[in-house]
Amino acid sequence: MSSNGSFKHLQTGELKQRLADAASAQSLVIVDIRDNHSFQQGHINGARQLTNESLAEFLRTTDPDATTIVCCYHGHSSQQAAEYLVSQDFTDVYSLDGGFTEWQQLYPDAIAHGSD
Repeated sequence: MSSNGSFKHLQTGELKQRLADAASAQSLVIVDIRDNHSFQQGHINGARQLTNESLAEFLRTTDPDATTIVCCYHGHSSQQAAEYLVSQDFTDVYSLDGGFTEWQQLYPDAIAHGSD
């Protein structure tokens, strides 16, 4: 984990370890900011899609102190989204380096499809 001032970076292997630990996995909030079609085709188990349309509700209903991990395609857009969440008083925010593309390559058995 390295820090970028406000949000932190998380490697896919570190996320996989956290998800393997049931207690840790329960406290994680994983948000996927990719488009709806891509999200429906596959996403990290337990991830919820975060869009412009769902953002207000997410901010209103999510514990800002929960460990929040932002996933995009390759780990670039997620950095801006993570920075935004920090600006909204989220305190423990990570951008997933390598994004869903790397996750899919390394952990094809840990992918959900549709809206599950």
